[in-house]
Amino acid sequence: MPEAGPRVRVSRAGILFPALIASLLLLSLFALGAGEYPVAPGAVLGALFPGAFPALIPDETAETVVTAVRLPRVLLAVFAGSGLAAAGAAFQAIFRNPLATPDTLGVATGSSFGAVLAILFGAGAAGIQASALLFGLAAVALVWGVSRVPGSNRVLMIILSGLVVGAFFSSLVALVKFAADPQDILPSITFWLMGSLAGASSGMLAAGLPLVAIGTAVLFLYRWKLDLLSLPDEEAASLGAAVLRIRGTVILASTLVTAAVVSLCGLVGWVGLLVPHAARMAFGSSNRAVMPASILLGAIFLLAVDTASRCLSASEIPISILTSVVGAPAFIFLLRRTGGVRA
Repeated sequence: MPEAGPRVRVSRAGILFPALIASLLLLSLFALGAGEYPVAPGAVLGALFPGAFPALIPDETAETVVTAVRLPRVLLAVFAGSGLAAAGAAFQAIFRNPLATPDTLGVATGSSFGAVLAILFGAGAAGIQASALLFGLAAVALVWGVSRVPGSNRVLMIILSGLVVGAFFSSLVALVKFAADPQDILPSITFWLMGSLAGASSGMLAAGLPLVAIGTAVLFLYRWKLDLLSLPDEEAASLGAAVLRIRGTVILASTLVTAAVVSLCGLVGWVGLLVPHAARMAFGSSNRAVMPASILLGAIFLLAVDTASRCLSASEIPISILTSVVGAPAFIFLLRRTGGVRA
């Protein structure tokens, strides 16, 4: 009898990663066609690649809906979800805290204050985006300055400073809401704070997505070093890691991502907390696998939630409501499955 050929061992990651990529592509195709004006999958492909599928060229209305309305929104959901999830995974690693989120250092609340302040003074979309990004970066700069206390536990000081700065900017947001016109400005502020991807446009994406992409790429490249930062600082330094430089780079990249996402679509909760836990449950604790898994799962999660937010009812549901409705039960499920051991 002929000898059996060598067994090819396929790792769990080797199966799951292609499945996640395929799921993201299929979900994107579905999202581009779903909505009040449904477009068939073939017509979506014809609109995206007119030269490649000459038999599937859609009518002019369908092409406009797919390329000008839904494509920017799908791209924003994919980049925002992947960026927030990557930032959450990075913060949970460097702070050795499973409850760390992209807003641990007050970035989101700082960006929110910048945005509502711009709305209060009647700034346009570009002004709101720029103000949100500026104040988000300023919030982290303030955290970094406050936490520099000689002889202190630097990680603990950064976390505590982030809580204080976040609370400070939250109070400023409340102050702006109190001063806003309740008939005109306050509803705009409230809707913006609940998060929405409805304002996605090519111009907005050109200004904000490069920042999200750069920050996410840095976090992806540093995934090998995040495992070292999960160790005590002295132990990581003894292994040759430049702890302060790595931590500073990761914090800067995560800040850039979070501030850019908040400036583009408002506050979006749960992505940076829930998705990294799901990634660890599926891929283990090593950030070499958790980071790319978080990027893919974050894109899938936010794209699915955004598609549901505009398809479940005639009026669009604010995205932060759905992320909370889905995220809280899912997080409880993950905690009960893992017992918090791998979370």
